[in-house]
Amino acid sequence: MRLLLFLIICQCAINSVNTHHVSNPNVILLMADDLGIGDLGCYGNRTLRTPNIDRLAEEGVTLTQHIAASPLCTPSRAAFLTGRYPIRSGMAAFSRVGVFLFSASSGGLPSEEITFSELLKQRGYATALIGKWHLGMNCESSNDFCHHPLSHGFDYFYGLTVTNFRDCKPGQGSVFLKGVQKSLVIPIQIAGITLISLAVAQYIGLLKVPFQALGYCLLITAISLAVLIFFFYHFRHLNCFLMRDHQIIQQPLSYENLTQRLTKEAVQFIGRNTNTPFLLVLSYLHVHTALYASKNFRGKSKHGLYGDAVEEMDWSVGQVLDVLEKYNLSDNTLVYFTSDQGAHVEEISSSGEVHGGYNGIYKGGKSMNWEGGIRVPGLLRWPGVIQAGTYIDEPTSNMDIFPTIVKLAEAQLPSDRIIDGCDLMPLLQGKVTRSKHEFLFHYCNAYLNAVRWHPGNSESVWKVFFFTPNFSPEDSNGCYDSHVCFCHGGFITWHDPPLLFDLSRDPEEKVPLTPETESRFYEILRVIHLAVDNHTRSLHAVPDQLSWNNLLWKPWLQPCCSSLFQSCYCDYDTEGSLPEVHSG
Repeated sequence: MRLLLFLIICQCAINSVNTHHVSNPNVILLMADDLGIGDLGCYGNRTLRTPNIDRLAEEGVTLTQHIAASPLCTPSRAAFLTGRYPIRSGMAAFSRVGVFLFSASSGGLPSEEITFSELLKQRGYATALIGKWHLGMNCESSNDFCHHPLSHGFDYFYGLTVTNFRDCKPGQGSVFLKGVQKSLVIPIQIAGITLISLAVAQYIGLLKVPFQALGYCLLITAISLAVLIFFFYHFRHLNCFLMRDHQIIQQPLSYENLTQRLTKEAVQFIGRNTNTPFLLVLSYLHVHTALYASKNFRGKSKHGLYGDAVEEMDWSVGQVLDVLEKYNLSDNTLVYFTSDQGAHVEEISSSGEVHGGYNGIYKGGKSMNWEGGIRVPGLLRWPGVIQAGTYIDEPTSNMDIFPTIVKLAEAQLPSDRIIDGCDLMPLLQGKVTRSKHEFLFHYCNAYLNAVRWHPGNSESVWKVFFFTPNFSPEDSNGCYDSHVCFCHGGFITWHDPPLLFDLSRDPEEKVPLTPETESRFYEILRVIHLAVDNHTRSLHAVPDQLSWNNLLWKPWLQPCCSSLFQSCYCDYDTEGSLPEVHSG
């Protein structure tokens, strides 16, 4: 009897320990920018050195069919933070431009959206975002911070509110110049010809135009041109700056030891919270262009500056893992590594150097819903809870992180809205073998582009495309003429019937199936169309955060650490002692 009682007490104690062990863990979410799934050793790369990221795979789970909710930065990150398709929050564009480009735009992640950082903060977690945000900043004034990370559940922010542009780094070219030239040359010519024609008609007496009206037209045109020239001449100062919480501390941004500074902030945040559960989102600027690497990594890889940047990011991941070991936090910390979307295959420098990554066997890249644009690294490590060295080839999504960590923090999932993500823990712990995602919907901006179906009674993963981007040149793997692929008009080709692939047999999406090669062709399309109808009925109209009105630069929203007349210049970011760097 005593032995039985002793065994019962021991079992209760073990259960208590296990229950404690899998609740309220620290959470570290590492997100690369534009990293290709084929850039990492754990996904097959044999020439880039990524030992620390590979270590996450060796000591945890590798998701081989991990899908970004969008192939573009802004909507993908909105989905990641909220667990919802970006179309639900208005973070998917109906216009050509699908991301925020300016710090003084009024669009952003709506305050009505609930982020995992908000829910974990309510549970007593210390929360920090270090690195890239790209989800807006202000609404009506230059300091209302309605879309700022601190308004979405983060206690601490150190990073960029927009993104890393070529325009931010002198000598790296411009992502805007070609588009501005295409968009403005004809309107400027028309305006000039019109004004000259009116002036000539007035002079020779063919038409009576009040000189005052001509003067106003000329003045408006001149002011518009002056503002445009001022904005693009000062783009770097106006849009490329570093913030700590609500304060601009470096304007324009300096790339000198930038990854070391971001890493130092992450390490210090962990050190400040060794006795408190914490959420750290370390959102790297690597490997979005403009590419950069510190002197310890520059010229060390086999793939130019892009490879140097990947290897420097890997070093940073190692620093984070090392500090967890230093404070004995590894066993109580869930670490996740991913990229916001696939590699930007069209990124070529002005000198002809490839500045985009490698998507492995997968077709396409960033801005496209071919697998190369949305199939991203998915690595999760939690010693003692997640089995090391496991591979899971089931459809999962970056939206799944939301319900996963919210449940681990013992917070309540919102009941007043649809959460599209699914809790990953049963899959990660081997309690189930099938993903809860029977369907995944792939949007190109706000347009439903493709659908993935993984039937419960089959190993097949069907994927249909309603339209596909027109590659330029036609025989290439991207839209090199326009730098990214677009989602409407003459940039796409519609398919009726839709293109159908079985990713389990054709992951490279090389050969579309036909009624002749797939006997269930029309039945598969019927089921997918029903799923689309159900999904569409679940959507509700919301304000478009990426409308032209919300995208355009608004001078009164411009954040500036000095004044516009002083070119918005300051540098309060003292580096102090940076982490010691050993490359290779």
